[in-house]
Amino acid sequence: MKIENILDSIHSSITHRWYFQLFTVFTRILLAIGFIPPSYKKIVHQPFTSLPDSNPVGHYFNALLQTGFYYEFLGWGQMIAAILLLFPRTAHFGALIFLPIIANIAVLTTSVGFQGTWIITILMTFAATWLVAWDYDRLKPILFAKRSQNSVRLPKQFASIPAFFAFGGVALGLLFWTLGIGNLPNYPMVTGFLAITGFVFGLIVSMHLRFMKVGPLGELE
Repeated sequence: MKIENILDSIHSSITHRWYFQLFTVFTRILLAIGFIPPSYKKIVHQPFTSLPDSNPVGHYFNALLQTGFYYEFLGWGQMIAAILLLFPRTAHFGALIFLPIIANIAVLTTSVGFQGTWIITILMTFAATWLVAWDYDRLKPILFAKRSQNSVRLPKQFASIPAFFAFGGVALGLLFWTLGIGNLPNYPMVTGFLAITGFVFGLIVSMHLRFMKVGPLGELE
């Protein structure tokens, strides 16, 4: 039995039970509410904690506050995830955004010893994982669907593409050499290194192109 069929069966069995449905709704709303207050503080650029710099947690968040609009960007990310979780049609997007954010916070609070909070954030990470798994049917094409066509084959691509990038490396090295960029001690060696690097990079590009699928998604089996 294919793993896809096994996962489909498990997902169907769980999502058709009323108590799991109620638990999922409860989890979505609870996580959304839990994210809104801290995200608002970041959006309006208020300190997240009053702990002093002598405390590792306080030192981190005080430094984060000084990053300017990045601090606000984090707040908007949390706010968007929370809002998306509130609506059934967009809840899967909210869960996908929420999970990496809360996982990062869980690792952070655990590593700096944020007393008590690390337990809460780990539980929130498990809850967000549940929500992503709940929408497995919406997300399964990421795992199982395949594009139906091969990428275009370029003439002698395993030679032409690496040669193109190797030539680009030589051109870049000569530009550095001519303009004296970087004040490097040995421009010929740098040029050779860039040529080799470009060639290897071209080989990787050629390999990726060789196995890349394009076109419409094939039917899930």
